[in-house]
Amino acid sequence: QVQLVESGGGLVQAGGFLRLSCAASGSIFSINNMGWYRQGPGKQRELVATITFGGRTNYAESVKGRFTISRDNAKNTASLQMNSLKPEDTAVYYCYAALRPTIRNGYTDYWGQGTQVTVSS
Repeated sequence: QVQLVESGGGLVQAGGFLRLSCAASGSIFSINNMGWYRQGPGKQRELVATITFGGRTNYAESVKGRFTISRDNAKNTASLQMNSLKPEDTAVYYCYAALRPTIRNGYTDYWGQGTQVTVSS
């Protein structure tokens, strides 16, 4: 069974920073893309950042230059460094990973339970 567990959310003032971490565990043969999505109050879930196995990154325009995604393939982890946080960054942040549990499986998206990030003005 695969689990993705996020950590690092919390309350921070505008202009501050937070670092989110995501750890994948369980039956894992390989992981392709990993990334972060978020869902703010009354909003749809939106992409924040993704990173391929080879390290190629993609960011939402709203976070470019402020957020940095990284991963450790050996540890099956991903991180999101969030700097210069704004009140509009307030949301539940979800980690995801496109992974194969075993060599017999294709890639499937797995999601974490989410971690709350609140930015006060």
